[in-house]
Amino acid sequence: MSRPEPDTGTGTGTEVRPVTEADIPDWIRALNTGFLRTPDVTETEIADRSSYIVPSRTLGAFDNGRCVATFRSFAQEITAVGGTPVPADAISNVTVTPTHRRRGLLTRMMAHDLTAAKDRGDVVATLIAAEYPIYGRYGFGPATWTTQWTVDVPRTGLDPRWSGPEDGGRIDLVDGADVRKLGPELYERVRGAQPGAVDRDERWWQVSTGALRLDRAPWTEPFFAVYRSAGGEVQGLVSYQADDHWGDGKQPLNTASVNWLIAATPDAERALWRYLCSIDWITTVKSGWRSPDDLLPFYLPDPRAARVTTQADWLWVRILDVVRALEARTYEGQGALVLDVVDGDGGHGSQGGFTGGRFRLEASADGASCTPTKATAELTLDIADLGRLWLGDESAVRLAALGRVREERGGAALVADALLRTSRRPWCPDVF
Repeated sequence: MSRPEPDTGTGTGTEVRPVTEADIPDWIRALNTGFLRTPDVTETEIADRSSYIVPSRTLGAFDNGRCVATFRSFAQEITAVGGTPVPADAISNVTVTPTHRRRGLLTRMMAHDLTAAKDRGDVVATLIAAEYPIYGRYGFGPATWTTQWTVDVPRTGLDPRWSGPEDGGRIDLVDGADVRKLGPELYERVRGAQPGAVDRDERWWQVSTGALRLDRAPWTEPFFAVYRSAGGEVQGLVSYQADDHWGDGKQPLNTASVNWLIAATPDAERALWRYLCSIDWITTVKSGWRSPDDLLPFYLPDPRAARVTTQADWLWVRILDVVRALEARTYEGQGALVLDVVDGDGGHGSQGGFTGGRFRLEASADGASCTPTKATAELTLDIADLGRLWLGDESAVRLAALGRVREERGGAALVADALLRTSRRPWCPDVF
């Protein structure tokens, strides 16, 4: 297993290490600089960051005492196919100051963190990539995608006289305190059935409802609506905001922008979207981040009224333990496949990396086993491409056509797809 590489070239003398309490203001300044926010650091931001970061998992690169790169990880659970929560090393707050690019600082911080994650027993590492080309060389692959729709409400064909759900359920407006009571239990039900979803802690609900307000994110109170079934069970929640825009002739042209929407049933999801499209003066609904195969367009009489405005990679996964990752998920098909997994350990060139090797996967609806083997490989692939395949979204056949995986036995990619792909696409509702 590789350890962090030493400084080379112009990076000589730059120290990479976990931060101390005294480093936090300088670390925040470097973080803000990297994300092109004002480098000013307030006492409120220092107090907020200090309340939740884990210093041993918060790295900085220091040049002559000044922080010039940042990196943070934290404990996370990600839902595998079938609903099992898997321990993950969630990576965030990655920056390198413009004056210190191309000096290997990210490589050193990444190696430090992934080594610790592997030693802790994390099965995967996760991140949301601000830029696409960066993380493949560290063994990450895009495992989920996200889509945003803009709905032209007058074109939907929906009845403007709609007054509530037809299934006997009801929708009520609630406040942030209600959401903090109702949301966590509902979300746990939703994420247990959604491959790619990650856990939300109490702080997430506080920030999302305004109980905790941050200097760097000015708070505007949203609307919150809850859907209850005919039996009174909470099955859906939505947070949204509306602008105030009018056209010529005093015609309303207002937009409802969804911050987040979670639903445990299709009926709840349908009712909440129908509600948003029924609000007086709202002529446009922006969906926020949704799964690429979200049902939203098909809840509308005219699906073309929902126009895709963004579609992009979202959650990236780096497998740290092939055996545990493949045994944690379920399989819709039945079969066996010998995988030759190439793990270069973040570009360091080691033979085994964190988890490379040859493995025999045997899977069925009853469970799976993944064991090291010396049998002849049937499919050879990089660890980053196994990350793409793990949650069931990517096709091994497509990756073979792109030259990213290699069939050592004809038809092996088809077998991989029959085992690994899922009926519905995985999705991560959150950014971190």
